[in-house]
Amino acid sequence: MSEKNSGAAFVKAILSLVFLLILGLAAAFFYFQMVLQEPVSHKLSEKIFTVARGSSLEETLKQMESDGIIKNALILRLYIKVSGHSPLVKAGDYKFPSPLNAREALAVLEAGGIQPRKLTVIEGWTRFEIADAMVKIPELKLASRKEALKLMDNVKLVQDLDTHVSNLEGYLFPDTYFVQSETTARALVEEMTVRFRQILKKVVGRTGNPGRLSVHEAVTCASIIETEAKLQEERPVVASVIYNRLKLHMPLAMDSTVVYASKLAGKWKGNGIIYQSDLDLPSPYNSRKYKGLPPGPVGCPGESSLAAALNPVRSNFLYYVRDPARADGAHTFYNNAADFEVGVAKLRRWEAEQRSKGLR
Repeated sequence: MSEKNSGAAFVKAILSLVFLLILGLAAAFFYFQMVLQEPVSHKLSEKIFTVARGSSLEETLKQMESDGIIKNALILRLYIKVSGHSPLVKAGDYKFPSPLNAREALAVLEAGGIQPRKLTVIEGWTRFEIADAMVKIPELKLASRKEALKLMDNVKLVQDLDTHVSNLEGYLFPDTYFVQSETTARALVEEMTVRFRQILKKVVGRTGNPGRLSVHEAVTCASIIETEAKLQEERPVVASVIYNRLKLHMPLAMDSTVVYASKLAGKWKGNGIIYQSDLDLPSPYNSRKYKGLPPGPVGCPGESSLAAALNPVRSNFLYYVRDPARADGAHTFYNNAADFEVGVAKLRRWEAEQRSKGLR
């Protein structure tokens, strides 16, 4: 074969290879587009598809392929890589209509799923209020407050922190929690205690524990501070009143403990009024009758109350009363009973004036 013919044959071979390559790429592109655009019918349109916390995009796509929502997870991953955008997969519940193509399925993921229900635990709530709120969330499948409260008796969740704990009062951290279709009430209670641990570690790391309080003492004090002080700046001062009274072996005589005793006895009317029958309750939580700290927390404290319990200000205050001149819940603090009684009388006169005006 001549050199000229040999060269022509080589060029022909190269052209044939190029043609086959182009044909192959065209076929691949056609298949790629077909997989992306072909509608897929599946049986999950009326069911919830859940992306668990921590799931990667790859894991999610594989599960969608396994459930028949998409045809080929690999093709969709290639499309995501070629298109240059990788959607952030959010944990949550999703609904995929049927039929839909791969791009539409990806759009559902990118939208972030069905808005989950929220449980917002308010600072100062007791486990009773938390139980009532949980019962109202259908996904948690709780039949009654009693059933919810039983889950809050699982002291193993915090027993390494507090060996005196009898239930999870005080250890269910106030925050907003998201409830998905797969969330169980038990898991939600555990999540609240995990959040408590995180915040306690953060607070101790920032402020230390100069008084060398046990966790039980700190949380019990913080729970009283939470419900006694509305203003964050007053909480370390209220903490000082608690510790000053304890040092002098005076009853704490704080309303929040009386309210909690009444709730435990099932007598609290929920109208904000403390009756004489509440004050007379023979409960160790009633700090008007019994000296020392109550047996345990009287609610669930937030971060600033925990910090105040661990780091009170130095003061000689023993009393405080609401300042009627202010509408923000501020208090006036006293170091002697005589001045305190003057402050109480002032508040009572103001309350009487408000009642006469029909404002209270």
